[in-house]
Amino acid sequence: MKFTSTRNDKIEVTGCEAVVKGLSEEGGLFVPAFFPVITSEDMARLSDMDYAERASFIIAKYLDDLPDLNKYTQKAYERFDGDPTPVTVLGEGLAILELWHGPTHAFKDVALTLLPYLLTGSKKVVGKSERTLILVATSGDTGKAALEGFKDVEGTDVIVFYPSDGVSNLQKLQMMTQSGDNVCVCAVTGNFDDAQSAVKKVFTDEQVKERLKSKNFALSSANSINFGRLVPQVAYYFSAYLDLLNGGEIKEGEKINFVVPTGNFGNILAGYYAMKMGLPVNKLICASNDNNVLTEFIQTGRYDTHRSFHKTSSPSMDILISSNLERLLFELSGRDCELTAKRMESLAKTGAYEIEGDELSLLQKHFYAEWADEEEVSDEIGELFDETGYIMDTHTAVALNVYDKYIADTDDETFTVVLSTASPYKFVSAVLDAIGEKVPKSDADALALLEEVTALDLPRSLSELPTLKKRFTSVIDKDEIKDFVLDYIAKQ
Repeated sequence: MKFTSTRNDKIEVTGCEAVVKGLSEEGGLFVPAFFPVITSEDMARLSDMDYAERASFIIAKYLDDLPDLNKYTQKAYERFDGDPTPVTVLGEGLAILELWHGPTHAFKDVALTLLPYLLTGSKKVVGKSERTLILVATSGDTGKAALEGFKDVEGTDVIVFYPSDGVSNLQKLQMMTQSGDNVCVCAVTGNFDDAQSAVKKVFTDEQVKERLKSKNFALSSANSINFGRLVPQVAYYFSAYLDLLNGGEIKEGEKINFVVPTGNFGNILAGYYAMKMGLPVNKLICASNDNNVLTEFIQTGRYDTHRSFHKTSSPSMDILISSNLERLLFELSGRDCELTAKRMESLAKTGAYEIEGDELSLLQKHFYAEWADEEEVSDEIGELFDETGYIMDTHTAVALNVYDKYIADTDDETFTVVLSTASPYKFVSAVLDAIGEKVPKSDADALALLEEVTALDLPRSLSELPTLKKRFTSVIDKDEIKDFVLDYIAKQ
C-alpha cells in the first residue's frame, strides 16, 4: 500500500514511511492510495479470531510492508484487562462499545499501546537509526496513553503538552506523575487548540529540523495525525460488528449505526474508513459537547472557529480545530489535494472554510451531528444509572444524549453502537455529581465513593494516583513550545 498527502498528491510513501514521518513535509496528512475491501469471506475468517488477530488482519491491509504485525498486536493487547473492546448490550437495538480497558483507561490506549511497536518496527523496515522525538498535544487522554505506551521504549523520547486548565484533575495527575526516563510533560496556558497549533508548527520549522539533525533526532507524532495512531482504531469498528453478529444481535450484512463522541475527529474518521472498507454502516453519528463546531459543519457545511470556547465536563472534546477532518475533506473533494490545501490555509488565516453542493450532500449522506450541553450530559449519566445501574463517563453521556436526539429526529430503528471512550473514574467528580452524590474534597475519597456506590472496580493505577510524586510541574505559554522543544533537544 502506498500513501500520499492530503495537500500534495505527488508525494508517495510506504506505510512504514508514513508511520515514521507522522506528518508530511508540507504539513499535510498521509492517506492511503485506496481503501482495501474486507470481503464477506474475510468477515467469516475474522469472526473466529480474538481481538489481537482481528486488529492485525485489518491493519495489515494498510501496513503491508510491516512484518511481525500479529506479534505486535498480541503483545500490545496483552496489557488490557480481558477483552480490549467489549460490547455491552444495554437494551433492544442499543449497545455500548467499551474502549477503556487499557493501561490508562481511555480509548486512546487501543492505538497507543500498539503504536510503539508500529513505530519501532517501521523504523527497522525503512532503515532509520535516528532517535525519534514524539511530540504530542493532548486534550487529556492522548497524552497519558502516549506516555505510558512509549515510556522507556528504546530509541524514542516523548514530550506531551496539555492545556493547564483544560483537563480533569485525574487526567492531569496521570501525566504529572508519569514514570519513565524518556518522557517529559509540560502544561500550556490556553486551550488544546493553542497547544495543537503550536506543536504542528514545530514539525515544519526549519530551525527545529536542523537542530534535530545535529543531534541525530527525527520528529514524529503520536496524535491521530499519524496514520499509525489512526489505523488501529479502524479495527474496533469491525470487531464490534463481529461481536454483535456472533451474539445474535444482528444478522450478516445488516447495517448498523455508530455514535461517536469526538473533538479531533480521529475516532469517527476511523469509522468512516471502516465503512469505506466495506463494513455495513448505516450512519456515523457525530456527538459534540458545547464546543459544537463539528455539529455546525456537518449540518451546514461551514467550519467556523469564531465562537466561544467552553471548558466542559468532557474536556477531551473541548476542541475547535479538528485536525483529522482534513482527511475527510480530502475524500469529499474527490481527493483534490489543492482544494484541501486551500481550505487548510483558509482555516489557518481566517479560522473558517466552507463546503457545499455535492460535497455537503455526500457528507450528510454518511454523517449526522448534534450536541449536548452540560445539563443534558449530567442528566444522561444519572438517568441511565438509575434505570439500569450502568455507569458511564461524561464523553459517553454526550454520545448517548445525541443518540436520543437522533432517534427523535429520524425514528431510525437501526441497531446502534455507542462508543464509550473513558472510564467513569477519570471524571469522577462530574460523574458523582450526576448521580446525586456529594463530591468529596480529595480525589482519593471521590474515587472510593464512586466504587462504593456503583460497584465498578476501581483500577489500582487510578487509586494510587493521589499518592504519587508530581514529576512534571512546568507551565509555559503556547509561544514558548518551540523553545521548550529546542531546550529538550539541547540537553540530550
